Amino acid sequence: MRQGPLVMSETGPVCEAVQAMCAAAVSSVMVCDRQGLLVGIITEQDISRRVAFKVAPAIPLSDVMTAPVLSISANDYLFRAIARMRRYGLKHMPVVDDEGHPIGMIDLHDAMAVSNEKMMEQIDKLTHRGSIEGLKDVKQAQIDLARDLLDDNLPAPEVQALLTHINNLIYRRVIETCLADMEAEGLGTPPVKFAAIVFGSGGRGENYLFPDQDNGFIIADYPDQEHARIDGFFMELADRMTRELDGVGLPLCEGYCMAINPLWRKTASQWVKQIDMWGRKHNFVAIRLSDIFFDFQSVYGDQDLAISLRNKVAVMIAKNHFYLSAMFHEIADHNVALGFFGGFITNEEKPEYKGQINLKHTGTLPMVEAIRLLSLREGLTETATLGRIEALHAKGILDDNEREILFAAFELLTGILLDKQILDFRQGKVVGYHVDPETLSKRQQKRLTEALKSIDQLRQRVKLEFTADIF
Repeated sequence: MRQGPLVMSETGPVCEAVQAMCAAAVSSVMVCDRQGLLVGIITEQDISRRVAFKVAPAIPLSDVMTAPVLSISANDYLFRAIARMRRYGLKHMPVVDDEGHPIGMIDLHDAMAVSNEKMMEQIDKLTHRGSIEGLKDVKQAQIDLARDLLDDNLPAPEVQALLTHINNLIYRRVIETCLADMEAEGLGTPPVKFAAIVFGSGGRGENYLFPDQDNGFIIADYPDQEHARIDGFFMELADRMTRELDGVGLPLCEGYCMAINPLWRKTASQWVKQIDMWGRKHNFVAIRLSDIFFDFQSVYGDQDLAISLRNKVAVMIAKNHFYLSAMFHEIADHNVALGFFGGFITNEEKPEYKGQINLKHTGTLPMVEAIRLLSLREGLTETATLGRIEALHAKGILDDNEREILFAAFELLTGILLDKQILDFRQGKVVGYHVDPETLSKRQQKRLTEALKSIDQLRQRVKLEFTADIF
């Protein structure tokens, strides 16, 4: 975006806006209310169509501005800004902060200048709003987009966040389509508010190329006597949603962790009771299920249901020290792929993976689990691994050096995995998480060794804190 946008009050005279635009050599002025929030925009087109030779110079901007005005968050993605401007025929669009205050302006020509023709084709696919069939092209376009972004040196975790964001857009469009079809077939609309949520890597914003489905529903509380009718509606929606997602490239979860399973389709109060029950049982099944659940985020529906549940769960688990200790014992043997003398431990059992490392199970997973435990203990509501590291650093749990080392380790491992997945896909191989360290450069091998050592040190620290110092 362009920094330092021209901003004026909605009560200011239009003549001053025209003079300011001429002096600054810009083609637009953002218009704000008394609180400084964006409420409209004045462009050269507005001047020519609504102002010139038509109104008095002192007329307030609120009388001639375009409102409401489309804007975009500074944290949003370039492809969405371009798509929105192209869709609505805009030449520029205000950029705002989380509260709605203007902080910059994005110009379509600027945006197009940093996007090549191939990227524009991908943008068209990724913002396709057509049929379920059309969404299949979106999944295909993700691979090319990931490759281009990695080639442009975008950090792998940011590529993962974008892949997750696109997958979440697919979720929303599939659910919207299913709900429209159900209403057209006479099944009505959702009888109560609900939120569709995703778990695991999707909940953390850390999707790789071909994640499977891990999803559920949070349904607003309703009278028990209405269960058959209300749950029946959401059962039907879950069945349609999971089948359609499978059809567009998000395969069914082999562990049945989906909203079609009543275990993952509950009212808000039922979810709280279930988490409380998991926290009291301390057995493998309860820990395994809660481990999947703790990284959830909402992808559709009533955000307040998800936020409320997240806050309640954070408080419940932070107070349950014995359960957190039991969680560590269940993952205690999830070690990194390094031997006693610092060499890589490779797979020697399965012929197809001989000499390779499962860099997810013996790399990123041990790190994700350790950071999750520390975050749960501290009552943090962040779900992304890097976001949790930042929050732990802000609380003084991790020092500056630990934060930097863990950031670098996570970025390295996810980058190696994404590179390998893209290569395997283009070569027609099964896309997974195995990497042959011999295919890496000597420098990469050294960096990988250091990254795995730092993750192992983190796990040793967590082991000490969760089995001795605290409990």
